[in-house]
Amino acid sequence: MFERLPLWLRKTLAWSVHLFTATGAVWGFLTLLAIWESNFKLAIVYIVIAMLVDGFDGMLARLFHVKEYAQGVDGGLMDNIIDYLNYVVVAALLLIRVPDLMPEGFAMAAAISILLTSAYQFAQTDAKTDNDSYFFKGFPSVWNFLVVYMMLLGLNPWINLALLVICNILIFVPIKYLYPSRNTRLRRFTLGFTYLYAGLGVWALLQYPEVPKWVAPASFVYVAYYALLSFFPKFGTPKTA
Repeated sequence: MFERLPLWLRKTLAWSVHLFTATGAVWGFLTLLAIWESNFKLAIVYIVIAMLVDGFDGMLARLFHVKEYAQGVDGGLMDNIIDYLNYVVVAALLLIRVPDLMPEGFAMAAAISILLTSAYQFAQTDAKTDNDSYFFKGFPSVWNFLVVYMMLLGLNPWINLALLVICNILIFVPIKYLYPSRNTRLRRFTLGFTYLYAGLGVWALLQYPEVPKWVAPASFVYVAYYALLSFFPKFGTPKTA
């Protein structure tokens, strides 16, 4: 279907995907401004929008054959730069600006730690493994998820610090973490479960700070399923005769 479109339209659509990806930087910048002004509800709205952009740009890139019709721009590199902003820098500023996330006197050190370890994680040449990037190697630096969970759960700051230290260490441990949208095991169920988790997350975050108490614990069902697929790579693999 796409190949039947006029060449100029195919190129326009392909280049529009790069522009769509680039808007993630705008949403990241707006998130930083909102956090700095302590408008955390607005910041979460921008975080959600940025994650939606990140969630759909890869699919659009494959749909519109970006590598073929929008050459000259490295979409993967652009995506990594914007992901570092939205998943790491945003989370680092949240650690500093949101009260009581970290023990007193530890917020700056915590923010600096995730900036440094994530720079390493993003720069690894084999950060995505297994031919078609079905896995991330080491904790994939989704710090905005972790920090937002801290905000929703209201855990003791020392527990938050311990979780952050553990995840920092896991960046250097070559454990494989599932890439949900590229997964081939139980694909339909996994994608459906992922979209359900994402939908619940978007709805819950938009309720902040009046998020129902059941939401965060309920979301751990998906986290457990994600861990199962990540740490047991043969789970869900079709049996061969």
